[in-house]
Amino acid sequence: MNFSIAEENYIKAIWHLQQTDSNVTTNELAAELSTKPASVTDMLKRLKEKKLLNYEPYYGVKLNAEGKKLALNIIRKHRLWEYFLVEKLKFNWDEVHAIAEELEHVSSPELVKRLDDFLGNPRFDPHGDPIPDHSGKMESINQISLHELKEHTAAIVTGVGDRSSSLLELLNRKNINIGTKLEIKQRNSFDASVEIKLRNQPLVTISEQLAKKIFVKLN
Repeated sequence: MNFSIAEENYIKAIWHLQQTDSNVTTNELAAELSTKPASVTDMLKRLKEKKLLNYEPYYGVKLNAEGKKLALNIIRKHRLWEYFLVEKLKFNWDEVHAIAEELEHVSSPELVKRLDDFLGNPRFDPHGDPIPDHSGKMESINQISLHELKEHTAAIVTGVGDRSSSLLELLNRKNINIGTKLEIKQRNSFDASVEIKLRNQPLVTISEQLAKKIFVKLN
């Protein structure tokens, strides 16, 4: 069955929201997609008819097995295209999300398979998020936020909690990327900011808000 771009965007948005709340409300979905609740209701009825989700007014919406399968396929394509754009076409990691938003709707399974093989079957995208394999399985990461990291503990950056260009550009200016090795040297009690040490660089100050958006694993 073929789906419209709008339908796929709804399915992907529901999947993302379900990661923190099993039942997604109409208002949450409307906010996520910057649309009106009435438009969301109409789309949910259509997607229910296509047997992609369970939806009852006032009780929220939840993807069923077929809906999850479709969502993971869209996410797989999105993250593979991001990897391709960064690794092969040398885009910066803050430039690729919007482009991948368009490319993820390419429907050819053979193209996606060949793309995956061409890239060497990568497990993670440029932002550190796991790429689902052809069956929808994703590798889990044992990670914490930089905000939770204890002082004088070495760690490696594994991901970011926000793909906005403004955040990624800020991290670029601070020379922080996926794979960057760092260590918290001091935590400031006044504003909860942290002083971190990067290899061969002076101390860098990270705000509490930014530290909560950076994910790391112990080195």
